Amino acid sequence: MKKFFATVELVFAILYIHWDKVFFLGVVAFDQFTKAVVMRSMVPGESIPIIQNIFHLTYVLNPGAAFGILSNQRMFLLVTGAVLILATAYFYPLLKKSDGFLRLGATAILSGAVANLIDRVQTGCVVDFFDFRIWPVFNVADIAIVLGMGLMIYAILFRLDGSDSIRNVE
Repeated sequence: MKKFFATVELVFAILYIHWDKVFFLGVVAFDQFTKAVVMRSMVPGESIPIIQNIFHLTYVLNPGAAFGILSNQRMFLLVTGAVLILATAYFYPLLKKSDGFLRLGATAILSGAVANLIDRVQTGCVVDFFDFRIWPVFNVADIAIVLGMGLMIYAILFRLDGSDSIRNVE
């Protein structure tokens, strides 16, 4: 029993130290899982009402970026996704030393971007399925991106001070 608790303690220590990596992988995996379920159980264009006229699951293949902008600009969107990943890798050491909200926001944005980039590389389109009828159809990765932006804006406006390492890049 002592060994079990020592193992559990070690797992929690690793998760605590690497929470951003665990969160990143969790978002990407959950996004890809939900998209796989939609692709296996629905046909493009099919819509299943969950709450009639309010919330549906609608299988959409989006060839553009958010809200369908830049439709059919696959190469531009692939390059933009790759640049985002490279920029995050470059600035990651600064993010590790920064505010937790800023780091979580950046991780959420990156995980959403990577998850949608996986779709774009595999099929040329992003699979969307959450449909609230008054808003363009979206997916788990899109939620991560929007929440990440909100967290980063919050951190920049209310949490960072002049001594924060992210602002004092030398």
